[in-house]
Amino acid sequence: MKTPSPFPPFDADNAHNSESLKHRASIPLRFVIPNIITIMAIVSGLSSVRMALENRFELAVILLLVAALLDGADGRIARAINGSSRFGEQLDSLADAINFGVVPALLAYIYILERMGKLGWLAALIYSVACCLRLARFNVMLEDNNHDAPEWKKNYFVGVPSPGGGCILLLPVYLGFLDMPIDNTVAMVFCIYTIVIALLMVSNFPVWNAKSIRSGVRRDVVIPAQLFIVVYFVLLVSYMWQTLAVSTFVYLGFLPLSAYAYHRRARIEAAKSK
Repeated sequence: MKTPSPFPPFDADNAHNSESLKHRASIPLRFVIPNIITIMAIVSGLSSVRMALENRFELAVILLLVAALLDGADGRIARAINGSSRFGEQLDSLADAINFGVVPALLAYIYILERMGKLGWLAALIYSVACCLRLARFNVMLEDNNHDAPEWKKNYFVGVPSPGGGCILLLPVYLGFLDMPIDNTVAMVFCIYTIVIALLMVSNFPVWNAKSIRSGVRRDVVIPAQLFIVVYFVLLVSYMWQTLAVSTFVYLGFLPLSAYAYHRRARIEAAKSK
């Protein structure tokens, strides 16, 4: 006898067509844990907006970074414990739209873009819509799963990924904490900056995604890589805003290098095929 419940049964992959089976069959916790982490990321991201409305921007940025950390962890944990599901993939995509599309745009608007009035709001809207379009395109590309694409092309995103876009969009906030003067001229510059980031997200700009590293790391690189991570974490804790600002500039400088590497590889592969 099934227990009455006002909620529909959770079926991560729509595996049970029978309603009775849906109610009787239990769901392994490995399917639930990644979704809980994703929901925690959404809560952290939306709480960031509340902190910004209360002019507690330092805590707002920290909560957004926590959301980004949880967003990066949920998929990896799901794959590690064999808990990936179609439901989780859709939930993760919706979380990305909120945490990296809506939240950073609102933080940037409240902090600096609001000075430009309707133009600042337009820039924030363009960014949010661009992030949603980028995520929709990414989901479609995953579903298509184009096996005909060369293996090396799978090491590149098409357009700036939404987590990266959300973090670099907050550059004016990082610089503001470092005593950058904020006036209408600076606000106009960052309106343009916001729109540029939005265009990069929906463009065909190739961005290296580091998938080639996931397959393995050379043994002689392991210890230096661990030391680098430790040093970066210490710098992030001790000099958070300087480290975030420098990291943003490094990422922006990395983008043209990534495009150069992509087109160079494309020319080499084209020459091989002749």
